[in-house]
Amino acid sequence: MNPRERILTTLNRRKPDHIPLVLTDMNREAYRHFLKTTGYQDLYSFFGAEQNIEYIEFYPTRLPLERFIPFHPHSFKPGTYTLNEWGTAFVEGSNPAFDHFVAPMIRATSVGDFASYPFPDLREEYRHHDLEKRVQAIHEKELAAVAFLEMTIFEVAWQIRGWEGLLLDFFDQEDIPTFLLDRITELRCFQVKRFAEAGVDVIRLGDDVGTQTKLMLSPTLYQKWLKPRLARVISSARSIKPDVLISYHSDGYVEPLISDFIEAGIDVLNPVQPECMDPARLKRIYGDRLAFWGTIGIQKTLPFGTPDDVRQEVKTRIETVGFNGGLVLSPTHLIEPEVPLENLIALVEAAKKYGGLVKE
Repeated sequence: MNPRERILTTLNRRKPDHIPLVLTDMNREAYRHFLKTTGYQDLYSFFGAEQNIEYIEFYPTRLPLERFIPFHPHSFKPGTYTLNEWGTAFVEGSNPAFDHFVAPMIRATSVGDFASYPFPDLREEYRHHDLEKRVQAIHEKELAAVAFLEMTIFEVAWQIRGWEGLLLDFFDQEDIPTFLLDRITELRCFQVKRFAEAGVDVIRLGDDVGTQTKLMLSPTLYQKWLKPRLARVISSARSIKPDVLISYHSDGYVEPLISDFIEAGIDVLNPVQPECMDPARLKRIYGDRLAFWGTIGIQKTLPFGTPDDVRQEVKTRIETVGFNGGLVLSPTHLIEPEVPLENLIALVEAAKKYGGLVKE
């Protein structure tokens, strides 16, 4: 199998010739340390791991992001913040985990306040004109093309409206979240259709809806506000490419919603944090309907375990989740500065050894 065939076989819950490994990116502090320590820019080259996917996104907007400043109730000192194309401001912390999100529409009192809000120009041709060409180039390298569209609906909405504001709106002022979520959903439907037209293999959606031990919002709220819109996005993609695979990302504990994810149309659950959910249990319950992408803990084993601990975790995941296919091994989040290079080396070596690449 070539790398693309291998990961698509896996995500379709069939058994590959060996279990694929995807290395997550390092956060900015970890990557600076990696560059200084190794002199390498590419993780796959340094660790001797096989690359099997390449992400693809729309091009950045050409519109000035400063157009969002009038909507912010806060004043920012020059050089202390950045804006994204949805208008959320980010004040950089000492580490990416401590970046502060500043929502522009926290003071909105009615849906009319959003009438002039400048949503992204995602439909403009310059944002996506050569997707077909870029997907073809990925396929020519025998890699799977993965459209990256995480923070699909919910996270974008609360980053515009504010976390508390959006949750209160769900109960007190339903016209605001209805407008905001529908507007975001419309744009996402356009994006996934374009990705499907271009022939991507996987569309990676997701919104964080779990904390370490519980859900961020009740199943009832999820089923009312988010599930139908997620299903609409997935249906839009499959109206163009019925066999496109849909991966869904949510950190944390999301087990009560997994059936909803499946009913909405997802094929792959990511990242399956072992500190929050038991990957082996999920395989037993949902393995006939879901593939799993992740499962190697970034909170305990990788940063604080020994290389032997890492090897054992990889072996356990392969034995309990990877049998008969359906497992893409990967760290469950960005690699943090606390993760020793020795543990990442052990991760790659164990994936090769126990995943079937090295024959003993």
